[in-house]
Amino acid sequence: MTTAQPIFSKGGTCKADTHLEIMGKPVMERWETPYMHSLATVAASKGGRVLENGFGMAIAATKVESFPIEEHWIVECNDGVFARLENWAKSQVVPLKGLWEEVVPTLPDNHFDGILYDTYPLSEELGTPTGHAHRLLKPWRRPHLLQPDLMGELLKTKYDNIEKMFEETQVPHLLQAGFKKEKISTTTMDIAPPSECKYYSFKKMITPTIVKQ
Repeated sequence: MTTAQPIFSKGGTCKADTHLEIMGKPVMERWETPYMHSLATVAASKGGRVLENGFGMAIAATKVESFPIEEHWIVECNDGVFARLENWAKSQVVPLKGLWEEVVPTLPDNHFDGILYDTYPLSEELGTPTGHAHRLLKPWRRPHLLQPDLMGELLKTKYDNIEKMFEETQVPHLLQAGFKKEKISTTTMDIAPPSECKYYSFKKMITPTIVKQ
């Protein structure tokens, strides 16, 4: 296991390896580790080739590497975070530089056994690569698709139930992309975000599993 080092660069700052800021906004903090490990387990537990969108603090990436995977493709757009990814990368890691909405459409069909999506939303209009996930996945494989930063905002302003939030804001997009309702499941975990966390204050996190038929 490689210990991540703090970075200081234009657009991305990791302070003492406890939290990551992008463009001056908090993106990820170390308290998220149990949740990120849950997402990584869904994406990587079947082995094979895993696609991860967003490297962040290497929390999920490190967990993915604990499984017997063959390849680990990671998309990252931030210059400083990408430099950190290149330094961290092991032999089976394929670093891909760029925005996911530019990189993901270029990736081959039926190529991945699992997908984990956790990128910082530059705009609410960008959405998630749900349709691409269906195209990229091999049959009977699974992605995790969720955007925690926007999820936190929804739970602040529109919802007090995380399962209802997922059902109303995520499931319709998954169905439109071609996933089947009976192949979409979720689990929740209790969490305790620190009081100073600016982007998430809800006491639960949700881990979705979506399997392509």
